[in-house]
Amino acid sequence: MRSLIACLLCLLLAPAWALDLRNGDVLIYRHALAPGGGDPAGLKLGDCGTQRNLSAAGRAQARQIGAALRQRLGALRVAEVWASPWCRTLETARLAFPGLPVREQPAFGSFFQQPEREAQMLGSAREQLAGWRGPGVLVVVTHQVTITGLSGIFPASGEGVAMRWTAGRTEVLGRLQAPPH
Repeated sequence: MRSLIACLLCLLLAPAWALDLRNGDVLIYRHALAPGGGDPAGLKLGDCGTQRNLSAAGRAQARQIGAALRQRLGALRVAEVWASPWCRTLETARLAFPGLPVREQPAFGSFFQQPEREAQMLGSAREQLAGWRGPGVLVVVTHQVTITGLSGIFPASGEGVAMRWTAGRTEVLGRLQAPPH
């Protein structure tokens, strides 16, 4: 039992370059540093002035996420970038992956302040992720609650989780450590 736990810990803490990443895999990142928790009352999607946003350290961290991932992927490429419609996720995605279009995906929005929406949103997110086949990897920038719901992992700001969908099953490949801030 002890060796099984050690093996699982090694897998979950494996650096990105040690993961067996391949075409069709999904890398799900929590947005970069955005001070506070939740969103202020009166949140309006599309109006960044009503939301919790990235700090200067968060913008720097977002750039580091993309640079580190590009270096570690080698010949494997990021084929698509999806993000929740919140400003902090969109900005993280755009700063991390300049030159790639970022597709807003409502299924990856936060349900932190609306827990009654969790099952529906996670179901939609799983359906979209299960349909991804590549080529290349898909990057999704979303929120802690979504990542935890999909993977069972509570990520830090800027941390990613590598996952694979095969034959209707989800496999967590490991964690992609957040760049320092």
